[in-house]
Amino acid sequence: MSSTDSSSLWGPFSPFSISVPQEKLDKLQKKLELVDFPDELNDAGRDYGAPLQDIQRLVNHWKTGFDWRAQEKKLNEALPGQFTRDIKVEKFGLLNIHYVHMPSKAAGAIPLLFCHGWPGSFVEASKIAALLTEASSAHPAFHFVSFDLPNYGFSEGVKDKGFAIEQHAEVGHHLMLSLGYNEYVTQGGDWGSLIVTLIAQKYGPTHCKAFHTNYPMGAAPTLKQPLLYAQHLLTPYTQKEKDALARAAIFDENERGYFFEHATKPQTIGYSLADSPVGLLAWIYEKLVSWTDNYAWSDDEVLTWISIYLFSRAGPAAASRTYYEFMKLTRPRIIGNLYTSVPSGISYFPGEIDSKPRIFQRVNANLVFEAEHDKGGHFAATEQPELLVGDLRKMFGKGGPAFGVVSGKTGY
Repeated sequence: MSSTDSSSLWGPFSPFSISVPQEKLDKLQKKLELVDFPDELNDAGRDYGAPLQDIQRLVNHWKTGFDWRAQEKKLNEALPGQFTRDIKVEKFGLLNIHYVHMPSKAAGAIPLLFCHGWPGSFVEASKIAALLTEASSAHPAFHFVSFDLPNYGFSEGVKDKGFAIEQHAEVGHHLMLSLGYNEYVTQGGDWGSLIVTLIAQKYGPTHCKAFHTNYPMGAAPTLKQPLLYAQHLLTPYTQKEKDALARAAIFDENERGYFFEHATKPQTIGYSLADSPVGLLAWIYEKLVSWTDNYAWSDDEVLTWISIYLFSRAGPAAASRTYYEFMKLTRPRIIGNLYTSVPSGISYFPGEIDSKPRIFQRVNANLVFEAEHDKGGHFAATEQPELLVGDLRKMFGKGGPAFGVVSGKTGY
């Protein structure tokens, strides 16, 4: 590993193990005992939001069957390389960041930064980390790094206004440098997709050599891209692209309420998320179900995701501010200005909530790799970890379009 050292950009690391104080667990149980459920219309299904029967079942399991200590142990074992470290962010000073660092034993492994979004966290890395670091003569291996975004999970919360997607990108970049990875690649979905794009824009190609996303978020070609524009006019969409646009239209009509609340008045919804574990459960559970491709969530898995938010360092309200800062700060700056020449790849999953046609992706990116799957949704690393990891191996492996992008790394 090449090393870039600067004490002004980061501090020393400290080993970290998930261990929620018992008093927080006791407080949770007291609140669950006092829950008041709303009424529900007959045959409401999911049309009106999280079904009452589902939430009652989950709350009962939370009270009587869910073992947080067992889930802590499981996460600590699946992600053994957990640490915290102060990372400097311009205008915001030092923030203490929780991250996972799992170097591969394979010679020539590729440093990879994984970025999550909402309502995710570092827990999304739990199924892919071991697969990516696996040494094999058949595929490339990766030095795996993931971090809780500031305001999420066990990273420190932000105290001042204006911490936008660009700042999350800055944290990710400085974290990789602090680990000695002067050159690296990235992967992300949801907000992570935009974060890795901005990392490539700002820190590539010197440091960020390539990136991959499972959240296609391109824009329709315009006359500013005459060849793409002409191709767009003359080439009909495939049936899968038509299906994706239909899903996106349904999402826009029925699923964006949370977005506008987060983006306009995050403090208001924050009181409910912070004070009511059941309110937090319903708010996130609705998305876990509707954004996946018939994924069979276990009750333990759902409650682990919710608990990460409930027990988060900054509290469950903090993460919603990502949307406010995006709409007020990031979005006005990036409209029409997302293109980067850094090589990129995209994996298309049929259950993605807002997937755009393939030609849209070429407006924003130097697209060198695409893969289309028949199953999977918004949370690809959780729903289809083998498929996501397989795509990364193809993109960066021998014969792949991004093979050898990190200098001195032969892959395997």
